[in-house]
Amino acid sequence: MKSISVPKGKKVYFASDNHLGAPTQELSLPREKKFVAWLDAVKSNAAAIFLLGDLFDFWFEYKTVVPKGFTRTLGKLAEISDSGVPIYYFVGNHDLWMNGYFEKELNIPVYHKPQQFKINNTTFFIGHGDGLGPGDKGYKRMKKLFTNRLAQWCFRWLHPDLGVRLAQYFSINNKLISGEEDIHFLGEDKEWLVQYSKRKLKEKHCDYFIFGHRHLPLEISLSESSSYINLGDWISYYTYGEFDGTNFSLETFGK
Repeated sequence: MKSISVPKGKKVYFASDNHLGAPTQELSLPREKKFVAWLDAVKSNAAAIFLLGDLFDFWFEYKTVVPKGFTRTLGKLAEISDSGVPIYYFVGNHDLWMNGYFEKELNIPVYHKPQQFKINNTTFFIGHGDGLGPGDKGYKRMKKLFTNRLAQWCFRWLHPDLGVRLAQYFSINNKLISGEEDIHFLGEDKEWLVQYSKRKLKEKHCDYFIFGHRHLPLEISLSESSSYINLGDWISYYTYGEFDGTNFSLETFGK
């Protein structure tokens, strides 16, 4: 379990589900500028920043090529990382295919599975959230295909102009990929990530379970000392999490 210390006056920040590039680069540009403005606003007092996936609506790393665009976001992340603020990235279902670019170019570690962190004396279980819990069976089958090395090798042989365009089309139009089958709260007994968190809590205590993926800002008590948090998104809500070393809260940027 990785430990992070939060000095007095500093905070740890969490954000997820920007889906930059959707539905088009041009239409997502205002959202990208707003996200970069948020990064500018928090960088001075950030002890760490966690990005919980789907920063891009599609991302695939060829050996010598990455998708065009997102210059403002990548440049700002590089600036913050270079300043000494640690940034942690968890891949989502739209950016499963990260393979070293963030680590080499931005010095940002990338995680493909949920991880536990101890921040001050508080324990966090952190991940994007796709494919977890008892449901989401259609996507789980799809994910097995997406993460298959042979399938990735075959896709890499497509010219990037064709491969990226094809993937963007399916990313926007296929609900199994987009994760937008349910855009309203289903109730605790039907929320897969709530059920997953409760099951993990029986195995080991954790103060906060932090996820994205659902696109809904949610705060649900799992026990007297444990909570499930969904961060919402940067499409409809512009919500993010902040932890001051003692307390966690969901906030909205640009109210």
